[in-house]
Amino acid sequence: MNNVVLVGRLTKDPELRYIPGSGTAVATFSIAVDREFANKEGKREADFLNIEVWNKPAENCANYLSKGSLVGIQGSIRVDSYETQNGEKRTATKIRASRVQFLDTKNRSNNSNKIDGFETSFEPAGIDPNGFQALDDDDVPF
Repeated sequence: MNNVVLVGRLTKDPELRYIPGSGTAVATFSIAVDREFANKEGKREADFLNIEVWNKPAENCANYLSKGSLVGIQGSIRVDSYETQNGEKRTATKIRASRVQFLDTKNRSNNSNKIDGFETSFEPAGIDPNGFQALDDDDVPF
């Protein structure tokens, strides 16, 4: 199992690029995730993690996130291997995001479902909560 869930703030604006040939969007950025405990001086340290997002979510990240934005990330750890110009083998660890949740509400108006211009919805799509009938325990088929 390779599953990661993180909450942190972007350390810089996302960088968006498109894969030549396929045109697939890829956004990369890093986030700072506070550690649970403070160090000896009483300060909380942070881990800095590289995030990679693909397809339409990559474009959304590039359009609606910026340095300092608070995000929730769900994804998996990826380790890439490469060789430097000097022939040295190196590895780089990153998080491949399968889901990015925009958590900032700083630009949210009082009666709006938009955060930083991105439409949000907290109701499951296609479900009318008023469309359910009350059931009596005697009506349950099991």
